Amino acid sequence: MECTGNIRKMESALGDEIFYQLPLGEQRVEMNRLIGHEISMEYQGQIHCIRCGRKTYKSFAQGYCYPCFSTAPETEECVLRPELCRAQEGVARDMDYATKHCLIEHVVYLSITSGLKVGVTRNTQVPTRWIDQGAVKAIELARTPNRYTAGLIEVALKAHINDKTNWRRMLSGSDSGGVDLVQAKRRLTKLVPDEFLPFVVQNNRVLELVYPVLKYPEKIKSLNFDKDPFITGVINGIKGQYIMFDDNRVINMRKFGGYLISLKTAT
Repeated sequence: MECTGNIRKMESALGDEIFYQLPLGEQRVEMNRLIGHEISMEYQGQIHCIRCGRKTYKSFAQGYCYPCFSTAPETEECVLRPELCRAQEGVARDMDYATKHCLIEHVVYLSITSGLKVGVTRNTQVPTRWIDQGAVKAIELARTPNRYTAGLIEVALKAHINDKTNWRRMLSGSDSGGVDLVQAKRRLTKLVPDEFLPFVVQNNRVLELVYPVLKYPEKIKSLNFDKDPFITGVINGIKGQYIMFDDNRVINMRKFGGYLISLKTAT
């Protein structure tokens, strides 16, 4: 098999283990069936913005050209810091976009990636957001009417637990899977400001996620298409947005959104 196209972040679906597809242009490569097999990926020296499609010599925010990075609603500050969202005040780069993405129900969650962490995502992104972060377990803590409110709850909680993932530890397979998320939720709910307690979710369902991994790397070497335009090797597994190769090599495919690559495999 051989195909060429611009990378988008891997798409995922729930199952006995997470099912992955890698978009290359209009094609979708089923990645699970390639685990345990040798593939090659070659960067063709071109990057196209994942929003407008124009050719760019440098990628910003995982796939945008600089003009889109500076103006697109997808890269507004509240994407990373939801407490800064102002859509509820009628202020946004694009209010139509904000109405569909910020002024809808959001979930404050606890998950186990490289350890216990708190995060925020749109209700439509559950469980995709958890999979993209490589979470092995996740539980909803609160559901809020907008992004801003969810961000305020996250700020209150991240003073006590992490809101970031250590990707190296996440890829090591040392994922603190023994943490009791229900107990952690009870403990952290006590730290939620009183005004937000009505948003706390009573359902304590814990979602467990299993990734298609044959072997985790022991001493990680990060691959980069800008430095390593030709990558070849046996795929040992996929977790989050990372493909794990033999010889402890890993690559974050989402980081290279818009890069034009050719993928070849004998299967």
